[in-house]
Amino acid sequence: MERRDRKRGSGAGNAGMGDGFLMEVCVDSVESAVNAERGGAGRIELCAGLMEGGTTPSMGLLQVVKQCVRVPVFVMIRPRGGDFLYSDRELEVMKADTRLAKLHGADGLVFGALTEDGRIDTELCTALLAFDMVHDPLVALETLVSLGFERVLTSGCDSSALEGLPLIKRLTEQAKGRIVVVPGGGITERNLQRILEGSGAPEFHCSARSARDSGMKFRNSSVAMGTSLSVSEYSLKVADVAKVRTLNAIAKNIL
Repeated sequence: MERRDRKRGSGAGNAGMGDGFLMEVCVDSVESAVNAERGGAGRIELCAGLMEGGTTPSMGLLQVVKQCVRVPVFVMIRPRGGDFLYSDRELEVMKADTRLAKLHGADGLVFGALTEDGRIDTELCTALLAFDMVHDPLVALETLVSLGFERVLTSGCDSSALEGLPLIKRLTEQAKGRIVVVPGGGITERNLQRILEGSGAPEFHCSARSARDSGMKFRNSSVAMGTSLSVSEYSLKVADVAKVRTLNAIAKNIL
């Protein structure tokens, strides 16, 4: 599961950190953003295409989310799913999206770029970079520190933060407070305590989503808007207030 490094935006402050942990929730709708804040999230990562690991959201979505929540909103800058090796034209799209996101009030940006041999592309390190697909994460961490980054989000270069816990702990120890290592990927109420205690991380990242049935009454089962046959178009996944609150409470109780 790929994860992006992140850098604190001008409005990030200390929201949600009164008890020592900051919870970031990734969302792809206004409803999810509002639910995340209601549940106690200290920061929101705004995306589209969460099934692809997150892509750039529309600026309309950003504008409305900013009107509806008070916590900092970090915007994903990723022109497509897949890897983090971008063409010159894709880079131009990312630059344009970056300018627009800042214009419409983004508190921070989230994106990644790697070279073809899996190392950080330092020429594209104007904000946040791909990390979990790097060739050597320990070397990459030092690169990010030297470039002035404040935060790196990682699943420990594994399928989930729980599976990658040993590397997350090692990265946190190597960071020595110079950069915040944020565990993310497959975090639930069942494994959060183990991940936070095992890593020593001060922040964590999750989606905390549940399925919600669509309000559509007329449903044509013969027509599908896409290729996925396993997910109903009348089942919507949104951030769950109760799940966010539960995860937040678990983090607070660890102290």
